[in-house]
Amino acid sequence: QVHLADNGGGLVRPGESLKLSCTASGSIVSIETMGWYRRPPEKQRDLVATITRGGTTNYADSVKGRFTISIDNAKRTVYLQMDSLEPDDTAVYYCYADLVYMNYGQNWPTDWWGQGTQVTVSS
Repeated sequence: QVHLADNGGGLVRPGESLKLSCTASGSIVSIETMGWYRRPPEKQRDLVATITRGGTTNYADSVKGRFTISIDNAKRTVYLQMDSLEPDDTAVYYCYADLVYMNYGQNWPTDWWGQGTQVTVSS
């Protein structure tokens, strides 16, 4: 099976920074895209940023210029550097991977999610 271990969340003040990381492990054949989504309190889960294994990035408008996503393909790890954090960034952040894994001798393409890490921005 597959496991996404996401961590790095915490409580920070407005204007401060945090860096999230997420490492994929298990019977993974390949990873096409990794990224981050977030779910603010009482709202739906939305895209934050994604990055392909080739380095193509996509950001939500609300985080452009403040957040930077990067990937280490060899380590199967994606990072999210979050600067100039705002109270509206408060959410549970979920790691995401578009990958192919092997099970019973066959390759299975699928989306996989981490368990989530809480980010709280408050003065």
